[in-house]
Amino acid sequence: MSMLKKLNALIAGSLLSLSIQAQESIDVMLDWFVNPDHAALIIAEQKGLFKEQGLSVNLQEPADPSMPPKLVAAGKVDFAVTYQPELIQNVAHGLPLTRISTLIATPLNTLMVLKNGDINSLADLKGKSIGTAISGGVSEATIGVMLENSGLSLKDVSVINVGWALSSSLASKKVDAIYGGYRNFEMHQLAMEGYEGKAFFVEEEGVPPYDELVVVANSTSVNKAQVAKFNRALELATQYIVNHPNDAWELFKSYKKDLDTKLNQLAWKDTLTRLALRPAAYDANRYQSYAEFLQSAGIISKLPNTNDYLF
Repeated sequence: MSMLKKLNALIAGSLLSLSIQAQESIDVMLDWFVNPDHAALIIAEQKGLFKEQGLSVNLQEPADPSMPPKLVAAGKVDFAVTYQPELIQNVAHGLPLTRISTLIATPLNTLMVLKNGDINSLADLKGKSIGTAISGGVSEATIGVMLENSGLSLKDVSVINVGWALSSSLASKKVDAIYGGYRNFEMHQLAMEGYEGKAFFVEEEGVPPYDELVVVANSTSVNKAQVAKFNRALELATQYIVNHPNDAWELFKSYKKDLDTKLNQLAWKDTLTRLALRPAAYDANRYQSYAEFLQSAGIISKLPNTNDYLF
């Protein structure tokens, strides 16, 4: 090899090394296994949008869905996907967390019944049973407000923990209704099993609206410049998804071999209208209203200062 070729090879190698070093590495733990709710994250990764911002993002799936925000608070993970209700509770309990992004800007939870049954309104739930995935806490507080909106209370129903078998419990009529079924998933899951569901939306039944999925960082070590790059990639990804939903679906399902399912494809279409078009943006009054709801329900004893957990 000539001296010139050796020099060019050395320069090329040095430039590649510098490029790799320039990539800031970020570990992002999801709230659950990869699904269409994570569309912006997956498309940002698949289209190289994180890399364009100088970020090397490692997306991780948790073994325990309750752990991601706790790992961020402990400094074990850089960012984590969680839920606004959980974020407020964690902050109220003293965890050093701050919301940096929104992925899903509306509630996804619903109170769901079988269509064409004897429950046409929430008032018809008197004396009926409602299945939930998690007992007590926010679930029962939310159900309580929804019932009160129709003149009932929790004393008028039976709330039963059915674990994660929400759809099957409703389809088999083990319970008369379920709370916690996502409007973009469980409705389709029921239909695929031959059942048609009817959803009552929490934000239409007296519960303050909230962001379903948010990304959090450790409030004591959050990097402003890094967050700006991360959110720019998410915004570009969301723009692409909205403008090119079919092409984006092809990219999404190719991320992992088990994503190409009929349920995910149906959920993908319903999720598009829920995506946060401006991931960095937030409404402080909206967060405050939901925090007040949690306090009035006895879920938290003290209201956290919104400035402490909204980056």
